[in-house]
Amino acid sequence: MGVRVGQCRAMVLYGDARSCRINPSLHIPISSEVRRMTMHWTLGCDANDPQRMATFWAQALDYVAETGFGDADSASIVDPDGREPAIGWLRVPEVKKAKNRVHIDIRVAGDGPWDMTERERLIRAKVSELVALGATSVREEHDEEALDHVVMLDPEGNEFCVA
Repeated sequence: MGVRVGQCRAMVLYGDARSCRINPSLHIPISSEVRRMTMHWTLGCDANDPQRMATFWAQALDYVAETGFGDADSASIVDPDGREPAIGWLRVPEVKKAKNRVHIDIRVAGDGPWDMTERERLIRAKVSELVALGATSVREEHDEEALDHVVMLDPEGNEFCVA
């Protein structure tokens, strides 16, 4: 049963229209502004070593292992604050053969506007941290005079960027 414009919120929340009569403050018609809830999604990835990839990306993104999920052939990490999507890996026998069609951008400087000197310092610090965890720095991309992002490879050769 979908939510309809004009339908009482108490009916949607509690499944019982009598709630409106018992407590009239619950009778709040749903406006056309409330049409659907936020979609939740996860990112699913293939890996030769799911545990290694989960460990690397958990450290890279400040995530944690997902409770109750994972074995030798799978692993999953989640945002400890529950705001960002989960990422999971399944073991596959084949190795990566081509450039990624989708990749992760780690935005260490947050939203702009930025102090470009500080932004570059944050990018370089994160790149150094990730290299120590097993990533490879491929190249730097500059926008005019400033560092825009660094292209990197994770431990299994998947491209990602630090910006």
